[in-house]
Parts: sequence; C-alpha cells; structure tokens
Amino acid sequence: MTFLLNFLRSLLVTVIFSFVAPIFLIGGILLLLAVIGYLPGLQTITEASATGILNFLAIFGNGTPLRGLVIIGLTWSFVGALFDSYAYYRCQILRIDS
Repeated sequence: MTFLLNFLRSLLVTVIFSFVAPIFLIGGILLLLAVIGYLPGLQTITEASATGILNFLAIFGNGTPLRGLVIIGLTWSFVGALFDSYAYYRCQILRIDS
C-alpha cells in the first residue's frame, strides 16, 4: 500500500509541475519581450515576436492563445506523467532484481 501512495504522490507532483512549467516558460518569454519593448528602437521587433508567439498558441487553442497555452500545459503534463510512471516502474524492477 505504501508503494501505491508513494507512486500517486510522485505522479501528482510531476503532473502539477509539468503543467506549470510551460506556462511559466511562455509567460516569462512574453514578460521579457514586454520589458525589452520599452527600449528605444526595439518595440517593433518585440511586438512582432510577441504576436508570433500568440499566433502559435492560437493554433493549438482553436483561435484563443490562452486555450492553446492550457492545451500545451496538459500535453506536457501527460508526457510528464508517462515519464514518471515509467521511471517508477523501472525503479521497482531494478530494486527487485538487486
């Protein structure tokens, strides 16, 4: 029973962190572009970059960048859960063989 609780706790933490990571990554990039946009002469470049990122997110979000960001977060979360499940399984196999 302890193995199952440890696995579920590990899986929950992995899913949460895997969901939040792309949100912070893309949000940080957009925030950095917004700050750099205040420098003289760089406003056009940063606006074009931010528009490109938002258009990329809108592709995955059916026209809405926020929905695209959530879809990408859910995808990363799913992949993180698969990886954590494999790693936990592999750890159990190696522990039994030793």
